[in-house]
Amino acid sequence: MYHKTIIIFLIPLVLVMNCKSEISEENQLIENAKGIHERVITLDTHCDINVKNFTDSLNYTQDLDTQITLPKMKVGGLDVAWLIVYTGQDSLTKTGYEKAYDNAMSKFNAIHKLVNDIAPDDIELAVTSDDVIRINAKGKKVAMIGIENGYPIGLDINNVEKFYKLGARYMSLSHNGHSQLCDSNTGERDSIWLHNGLSDFGKIVLKEMNRVGMMIDVSHPSKESMKQMIELTKAPIIASHSSARALCNHSRNLDDEQLGWLKENGGVVQTVAFKSYLNTEKYEARDKVLHKLRKEVMDSLGTPIIERGEIANISETEREAYYSNFIKMRVIVKEKSKSMPDLPPAVDVTDFVNHIDYLVEKIGIDHVGISSDFDGGGGIEGWSDASETFNVTLELVKRGYTEAQIEQLWSGNLLRVLDEVEAVAEEIQSKE
Repeated sequence: MYHKTIIIFLIPLVLVMNCKSEISEENQLIENAKGIHERVITLDTHCDINVKNFTDSLNYTQDLDTQITLPKMKVGGLDVAWLIVYTGQDSLTKTGYEKAYDNAMSKFNAIHKLVNDIAPDDIELAVTSDDVIRINAKGKKVAMIGIENGYPIGLDINNVEKFYKLGARYMSLSHNGHSQLCDSNTGERDSIWLHNGLSDFGKIVLKEMNRVGMMIDVSHPSKESMKQMIELTKAPIIASHSSARALCNHSRNLDDEQLGWLKENGGVVQTVAFKSYLNTEKYEARDKVLHKLRKEVMDSLGTPIIERGEIANISETEREAYYSNFIKMRVIVKEKSKSMPDLPPAVDVTDFVNHIDYLVEKIGIDHVGISSDFDGGGGIEGWSDASETFNVTLELVKRGYTEAQIEQLWSGNLLRVLDEVEAVAEEIQSKE
């Protein structure tokens, strides 16, 4: 009886001790992840912008309802944001090219205004990996520039160097729709192709990008376009915001054959936190429930919801107004969804890191990076805006990635490609 009493007394004590041990281990893991997150340079290769948020009265120094702002970057420990000069696809005409060029210039000017006039003490423009390291060491945030869609180049090859001198360090040759430079992945919908890969002018633009030192982005071009780019380029390429097609069958993702090309080329795929590119089943189940709510909110804002594939068919002015209301809607829906019963689970950080795991296993740690597509449709549960950036590092630590590997994923691999692209450009220019 005496022994039984002791045993009964010890059982809850052992359970409490085990519970405390588990809590201690979890806390230790979190503290370890915080240290790593603080030490490595975190870099996101794709953050869309709206020029309306780059004015004296409305800008990124404020906690706007956008997914990227300086306050959110500071809270989440996001060090480097590639701000995107995006232009939707329009007609392949002189008028279309002129409008696209003006749109691109307005976004270049907005980014320069942010770093030069609005918040020069908080954020600085980088154009090299050395710049990134130098600016980060000063405790400032880093802005870099990418171009989504080469459409604003028009038919003027001189615009490639002009955009490079304005700070652009990568460019995709198409977006959602075939450009004058190459076919888009969207051709998979109807198997209608304009160039069967790269156009003749697209090949000239690609060579010019090699010459000036601008990274070639294959996230939106078609598979055949990518194949031809790999064959022609003298420098490594990037996919600025794509994931693994083997895990999620979307034309914006890269299949195993494309991943093999990218590895052989020495490039890097920046895994993207975009719900419908990560887990189709989870995304569609939840989206089916939330779509009605989104529609109701957008209607209340005076902007009927537009399916993603149709956005390219509206004017740039209408598109910017639409995205402005879309961002407001997303905030409202997120809040309302918290009280919705039986809502299917959201695509989250675990789904995101599943793609990183797959890519690392398939092509190696040297060829994988991270992107969000914030303010362009990206964002997942746990990394819904820049303030939650730490959660990505935490999940990587939980999966056993070392600090050196996490540093590669967050910035090392991408900056290595940037350095190699610059080296190729220097070699080409030395022979001119």
